Amino acid sequence: MTSISIAAPAKINISLRILGKRSDGFHELETLMAPLSLADELEIAHRGGSAIHLTCSDPDLPTDAENLCVRAAEAFRLASGLDHGIAISLMKKIPHGAGLGGGSSDAAAVLRGLNELFDEPLVIEELYRIAETLGSDVPFFLGDGPAWCRGRGELMDLAPELPERRVLLIKPPFPVETVWAYKHYAELKKSASGLISDEPQRLGDLTITNDLEPAVFEKFILLPVIKSWLRDQFNVESAFMTGSGSTMVAIISPDAPEGSIVVLRENIVSEFGPTFWMNESGWKKSDG
Repeated sequence: MTSISIAAPAKINISLRILGKRSDGFHELETLMAPLSLADELEIAHRGGSAIHLTCSDPDLPTDAENLCVRAAEAFRLASGLDHGIAISLMKKIPHGAGLGGGSSDAAAVLRGLNELFDEPLVIEELYRIAETLGSDVPFFLGDGPAWCRGRGELMDLAPELPERRVLLIKPPFPVETVWAYKHYAELKKSASGLISDEPQRLGDLTITNDLEPAVFEKFILLPVIKSWLRDQFNVESAFMTGSGSTMVAIISPDAPEGSIVVLRENIVSEFGPTFWMNESGWKKSDG
């Protein structure tokens, strides 16, 4: 095998609870993450020499060691003892700074792809150990379905199957930096005003919540406007921000008629203008 193609799915956080600050400076989390059918596409191949070469369809993303794909490849080579040249071609479909986990998913896809390309020199436990060093969400993307993630996100338990739903992802034309979101959450939690959350929503038996919403909404005031507007739409079952934003998620009612997402998209453009990125998605189907 000289090359391999692999998909890197997006995710949403159906629940994101911040339980406190850890001694290592990170936040203790409990989050339910679900992979989506929306995915980046990677092709990974052998390359002459010993360099790691990344090309990316998004010119705004770095292609050197700042990119998690390159760091994942470097970590894989170190752990496996390999020094082969590697070429990675990344076709981005998941927007940056969206709370959809694109960078983490790409890194996990590189680990899985390289392990298959080089005839599995590492066992899955070793891949998970590498993933933990790359980012809190990376271990999740080595799995194949929804999971409850705890600790920094690296401690995982498989979640029950989610009720079938269609999802509309709506990202306004600005990102939200994850580090800033958590820092601002901590600042507000200590302040006199505190953090005020909306009434809970549900997805089947699950409670939808995102502890980062109040902090992000305070600065990015368009986001709570979008959420409130979405919740007023007839065929929208629930609406919320995923991760640290800026993407808003509209869960479509299971009895919504065909064409309801098309109408919703048209109404969003009419209400908020044409600059939003939108994608109709659903839960990722298991590879098994």
